Amino acid sequence: MSDSHSLDSREAHRSPKPSHSAGNQVEAVFEVVVFASRWIQAPLYAGLIVAELLYAYKFLAELWHMVAHVHQMEETVFMLGVLGLIDVTMVANLLTMVVIGGYATFVSKLDLEEHPDRPDWLTHVDPGTIKIKLAASLIGISSIHLLKAFVDVANENPEHIKWKIFIHMTFLASAILLAWTDKLMQKDKKH
Repeated sequence: MSDSHSLDSREAHRSPKPSHSAGNQVEAVFEVVVFASRWIQAPLYAGLIVAELLYAYKFLAELWHMVAHVHQMEETVFMLGVLGLIDVTMVANLLTMVVIGGYATFVSKLDLEEHPDRPDWLTHVDPGTIKIKLAASLIGISSIHLLKAFVDVANENPEHIKWKIFIHMTFLASAILLAWTDKLMQKDKKH
């Protein structure tokens, strides 16, 4: 008798199971739809891959032009061509970083743990890291444009050079602020 009485009292103290009301089901379906909406970004990343293919074509076309005309090029023109190739390469690197990092961060995890060519930075990619890497890439691209302007200063408008310097300094300041903000956020996470 005491066993049945203690069993009844345990049943009375159990919390009731949540009811599966229509509102809970609608909420559950909506949450699945919200989570699945991340796949809307997949075509955007596919488009960036196409843009990267176009940059590779542009690089190869410019390289072929340089190879074909290397004997007729002045050193300054050749250097500007090389800087143009570096610029295209840096933009392609930026695209790769955005595609891989953005997809892995916002769309779906990349199952590359066993892949021998897996980039090291992919292990600790997050939106803050991507922002800092993007800012650093923009500074590099801006540096190339500024260097091209300095190399060809005779054909550059001084006003345009001033604006390029201002834009470069803005990118530099933004990158420093992003890195500082990320460092503060990392410090807060540790506490």
